[in-house]
Amino acid sequence: MKLISLHKNYTSLIAKAGKGNRKAQQELFELFSPKMLSVCRQYVKNNDVAEEVMLTGFLKVFTYLKSYKGEGSFEGWIRRIMVNESITQLRKDKKLFFKDETEIENSIAHVTYIESKFEVEEIQKMIDTLPDGYKTVFVLYAVEGYKHSEIAELLQISESTSKSQLFKARKVLQAMVTKQNNRNYGTH
Repeated sequence: MKLISLHKNYTSLIAKAGKGNRKAQQELFELFSPKMLSVCRQYVKNNDVAEEVMLTGFLKVFTYLKSYKGEGSFEGWIRRIMVNESITQLRKDKKLFFKDETEIENSIAHVTYIESKFEVEEIQKMIDTLPDGYKTVFVLYAVEGYKHSEIAELLQISESTSKSQLFKARKVLQAMVTKQNNRNYGTH
Protein backbone atom coordinates (compact mmCIF):
# COMPACT_ATOMS: atom_id res chain seq x y z
CA MET A 1 0.00 0.00 0.00
CA LYS A 2 1.39 3.39 -0.97
CA LEU A 3 1.04 6.23 1.53
CA ILE A 4 0.23 9.65 0.17
CA SER A 5 1.56 12.64 2.03
CA LEU A 6 -1.18 15.14 2.83
CA HIS A 7 1.25 18.04 3.11
CA LYS A 8 3.99 18.40 0.59
CA ASN A 9 7.40 18.86 2.18
CA TYR A 10 8.88 21.98 0.63
CA THR A 11 12.26 21.69 2.39
CA SER A 12 14.21 20.64 -0.69
CA LEU A 13 12.48 23.17 -2.91
CA ILE A 14 13.09 25.97 -0.39
CA ALA A 15 16.77 25.01 -0.08
CA LYS A 16 17.23 25.04 -3.87
CA ALA A 17 15.39 28.35 -4.23
CA GLY A 18 17.50 29.81 -1.41
CA LYS A 19 20.62 28.96 -3.42
CA GLY A 20 19.27 30.93 -6.38
CA ASN A 21 17.84 28.04 -8.41
CA ARG A 22 15.42 29.86 -10.74
CA LYS A 23 13.37 26.76 -11.47
CA ALA A 24 12.79 26.15 -7.75
CA GLN A 25 11.91 29.82 -7.27
CA GLN A 26 9.44 29.63 -10.15
CA GLU A 27 7.84 26.52 -8.65
CA LEU A 28 7.47 28.19 -5.24
CA PHE A 29 6.02 31.26 -6.92
CA GLU A 30 3.49 29.16 -8.85
CA LEU A 31 2.53 27.26 -5.70
CA PHE A 32 1.98 30.26 -3.48
CA SER A 33 1.21 33.25 -5.73
CA PRO A 34 -2.57 32.69 -6.03
CA LYS A 35 -3.04 32.70 -2.25
CA MET A 36 -0.61 35.56 -1.75
CA LEU A 37 -2.32 37.69 -4.37
CA SER A 38 -5.52 37.13 -2.44
CA VAL A 39 -3.77 38.27 0.76
CA CYS A 40 -2.51 41.45 -0.92
CA ARG A 41 -5.91 42.06 -2.46
CA GLN A 42 -7.51 42.11 0.99
CA TYR A 43 -5.51 45.23 1.79
CA VAL A 44 -5.11 46.89 -1.60
CA LYS A 45 -8.28 47.70 -3.54
CA ASN A 46 -6.76 47.91 -7.00
CA ASN A 47 -6.02 44.50 -8.54
CA ASP A 48 -3.01 45.76 -10.54
CA VAL A 49 -1.46 47.40 -7.48
CA ALA A 50 -2.15 44.27 -5.41
CA GLU A 51 -0.31 42.23 -8.04
CA GLU A 52 2.65 44.63 -7.92
CA VAL A 53 2.69 44.36 -4.12
CA MET A 54 2.68 40.56 -4.38
CA LEU A 55 5.57 40.60 -6.87
CA THR A 56 7.57 42.92 -4.61
CA GLY A 57 6.75 40.58 -1.74
CA PHE A 58 8.07 37.58 -3.65
CA LEU A 59 11.23 39.47 -4.48
CA LYS A 60 11.71 39.85 -0.71
CA VAL A 61 10.81 36.19 -0.16
CA PHE A 62 13.59 35.10 -2.49
CA THR A 63 16.02 37.72 -1.20
CA TYR A 64 15.55 36.64 2.42
CA LEU A 65 14.83 32.96 1.86
CA LYS A 66 18.08 31.99 3.57
CA SER A 67 16.77 33.60 6.77
CA TYR A 68 13.78 31.23 6.86
CA LYS A 69 14.68 28.82 9.64
CA GLY A 70 12.11 26.15 8.83
CA GLU A 71 10.27 26.92 12.05
CA GLY A 72 6.56 27.27 11.61
CA SER A 73 4.67 27.33 8.37
CA PHE A 74 6.51 28.43 5.24
CA GLU A 75 3.22 29.72 3.88
CA GLY A 76 2.74 31.73 7.07
CA TRP A 77 6.23 33.20 6.66
CA ILE A 78 5.42 34.28 3.10
CA ARG A 79 2.01 35.58 4.19
CA ARG A 80 3.59 37.83 6.80
CA ILE A 81 5.89 39.31 4.14
CA MET A 82 2.85 39.97 1.91
CA VAL A 83 0.95 41.65 4.75
CA ASN A 84 3.94 43.86 5.51
CA GLU A 85 4.35 44.76 1.84
CA SER A 86 0.65 45.61 1.58
CA ILE A 87 0.88 47.91 4.58
CA THR A 88 4.04 49.50 3.14
CA GLN A 89 2.14 50.17 -0.10
CA LEU A 90 -0.77 51.76 1.78
CA ARG A 91 1.67 53.99 3.67
CA LYS A 92 3.45 54.89 0.42
CA ASP A 93 0.12 55.84 -1.14
CA LYS A 94 -0.69 57.81 2.04
CA LYS A 95 -3.92 55.88 2.46
CA LEU A 96 -3.53 54.92 6.11
CA PHE A 97 -5.12 57.49 8.39
CA PHE A 98 -5.84 56.78 12.02
CA LYS A 99 -7.48 59.07 14.50
CA ASP A 100 -6.15 58.20 17.93
CA GLU A 101 -9.27 57.77 19.94
CA THR A 102 -9.08 57.15 23.63
CA GLU A 103 -12.80 56.82 24.06
CA ILE A 104 -14.01 53.51 22.72
CA GLU A 105 -17.41 52.12 23.35
CA ASN A 106 -17.15 49.34 25.92
CA SER A 107 -19.25 47.14 23.72
CA ILE A 108 -16.67 46.22 21.10
CA ALA A 109 -17.25 42.58 21.95
CA HIS A 110 -21.01 43.12 21.91
CA VAL A 111 -21.37 44.15 18.29
CA THR A 112 -24.18 42.03 16.98
CA TYR A 113 -23.47 39.88 14.00
CA ILE A 114 -26.05 39.40 11.35
CA GLU A 115 -26.28 36.06 9.68
CA SER A 116 -26.16 36.58 5.99
CA LYS A 117 -25.72 34.60 2.81
CA PHE A 118 -23.30 36.81 0.94
CA GLU A 119 -20.75 35.58 -1.53
CA VAL A 120 -17.08 36.18 -0.80
CA GLU A 121 -16.91 38.69 -3.66
CA GLU A 122 -19.78 40.72 -2.19
CA ILE A 123 -18.14 40.74 1.23
CA GLN A 124 -14.82 41.83 -0.27
CA LYS A 125 -16.57 44.68 -2.07
CA MET A 126 -18.10 45.80 1.23
CA ILE A 127 -14.71 45.62 2.95
CA ASP A 128 -13.16 47.58 0.06
CA THR A 129 -15.53 50.49 0.71
CA LEU A 130 -14.19 50.93 4.23
CA PRO A 131 -11.70 53.74 4.84
CA ASP A 132 -8.21 52.24 4.55
CA GLY A 133 -7.48 52.58 8.28
CA TYR A 134 -10.65 50.69 9.23
CA LYS A 135 -10.08 48.13 6.50
CA THR A 136 -6.46 47.41 7.40
CA VAL A 137 -7.19 46.90 11.10
CA PHE A 138 -10.27 44.81 10.29
CA VAL A 139 -8.37 42.50 7.92
CA LEU A 140 -5.40 42.16 10.28
CA TYR A 141 -7.69 41.30 13.19
CA ALA A 142 -10.61 39.40 11.66
CA VAL A 143 -8.89 37.68 8.73
CA GLU A 144 -5.22 37.35 9.69
CA GLY A 145 -5.84 36.80 13.41
CA TYR A 146 -3.46 39.44 14.75
CA LYS A 147 -3.95 40.74 18.31
CA HIS A 148 -4.48 44.43 18.93
CA SER A 149 -1.01 44.71 20.47
CA GLU A 150 0.51 43.23 17.29
CA ILE A 151 -1.58 45.49 15.05
CA ALA A 152 -0.56 48.53 17.09
CA GLU A 153 3.11 47.66 16.71
CA LEU A 154 2.82 46.83 13.01
CA LEU A 155 0.90 50.00 12.13
CA GLN A 156 2.64 52.22 14.68
CA ILE A 157 -0.61 53.19 16.40
CA SER A 158 -1.93 52.72 19.93
CA GLU A 159 -3.89 49.63 20.94
CA SER A 160 -6.90 51.82 21.68
CA THR A 161 -6.75 53.20 18.13
CA SER A 162 -6.64 49.64 16.79
CA LYS A 163 -9.67 48.69 18.88
CA SER A 164 -11.51 51.82 17.84
CA GLN A 165 -10.81 51.26 14.13
CA LEU A 166 -12.02 47.66 14.42
CA PHE A 167 -15.18 48.69 16.26
CA LYS A 168 -15.99 51.31 13.62
CA ALA A 169 -15.22 48.94 10.75
CA ARG A 170 -17.56 46.33 12.20
CA LYS A 171 -20.25 48.94 12.75
CA VAL A 172 -20.02 50.17 9.15
CA LEU A 173 -19.99 46.61 7.77
CA GLN A 174 -22.96 45.68 9.93
CA ALA A 175 -24.90 48.65 8.54
CA MET A 176 -24.01 47.61 4.98
CA VAL A 177 -25.12 44.03 5.62
CA THR A 178 -28.38 45.21 7.16
CA LYS A 179 -29.02 47.52 4.22
CA GLN A 180 -28.26 44.75 1.72
CA ASN A 181 -30.46 42.26 3.58
CA ASN A 182 -33.29 44.78 3.61
CA ARG A 183 -32.93 45.20 -0.16
CA ASN A 184 -32.77 41.46 -0.72
CA TYR A 185 -35.80 40.72 1.42
CA GLY A 186 -37.83 43.76 0.47
CA THR A 187 -38.15 45.31 3.93
CA HIS A 188 -36.96 48.71 2.71
